Amino acid sequence: MTETVDVKIGVVGTPGKWSTEALADALEARTGFRLVIDMGQVTLDLAGGRLLFDGIDLATLDGLVVKKIAETYSVHALDRLEMLRIAEAQGVKVFSRPEAILRLMDRLACTVTLRNAGAPMPPTIITEDEQAAFEAVRNFGSAVFKPLFSTKARGMFVLDHDAPDAQARIAAFKAENPVMYIQKKADLSGQDLGMVFLNGAYVCTYRRIGESGSWNTTINSGGKYAPYEPTPDLIALGHKAQAPFGLTFTTVDIALTPEGPIVFEVSAFGGYSGALKGCGVDAMALMADHVVAEVSG
Repeated sequence: MTETVDVKIGVVGTPGKWSTEALADALEARTGFRLVIDMGQVTLDLAGGRLLFDGIDLATLDGLVVKKIAETYSVHALDRLEMLRIAEAQGVKVFSRPEAILRLMDRLACTVTLRNAGAPMPPTIITEDEQAAFEAVRNFGSAVFKPLFSTKARGMFVLDHDAPDAQARIAAFKAENPVMYIQKKADLSGQDLGMVFLNGAYVCTYRRIGESGSWNTTINSGGKYAPYEPTPDLIALGHKAQAPFGLTFTTVDIALTPEGPIVFEVSAFGGYSGALKGCGVDAMALMADHVVAEVSG
């Protein structure tokens, strides 16, 4: 049996979920310490500089791995990341750093960073004006409306320019999403790619193959994982896309369209399941090895 390292590293995630528990298992195997942290049960004592969970001050740990900050993305999830900065300021190493994750949970912040980095992206319109949104749909022919805070295509829908209820659907979307994010529907040919990086180094690429009849390829909508071998140019594109964010573990979502590859987004928490099922790579073990090495110095 491999000798354990005497460090205490907690996992921020969703208790009972496979990825959270598997990452905690991998860290326990290397350190002998196991702690899964539900941020909904964490209390910040600002005056005392304490971040309390189940009687444990998280600011006394050696490290924290953020697997999932909340089940759904929202502005409230951003507040949870801000709380983790208290532990980080007291010397706890956090993977990925809260400030890095903050720039990804808001879809617009991610998009602006990618655009400024020169990553090729689908034509995109962001507006609070319903008429401008209608004109965007008309110009695109077919558009995808995306909430600024969502994952796995939740809350997204496709709108064609000739839909008789187009303006009504735009108004309904705006009622819940005052800042409207509208993207030209890309020809994905039923698949897209997840390119995995650990500490900025390329790990592997998997495909997500969409369910027949679905406009998106997410596993949540019936998609399946499969292996994929990218070209060096494609790997270079993925590296360029993830580099500005400084994440410990991440996946870059890339689609191969008739006009060339495009980047949709960079994941705040990576694709452990895709790496395992699509590439046969145990990213949990790779992540645990990296984190333990960083924390133990």
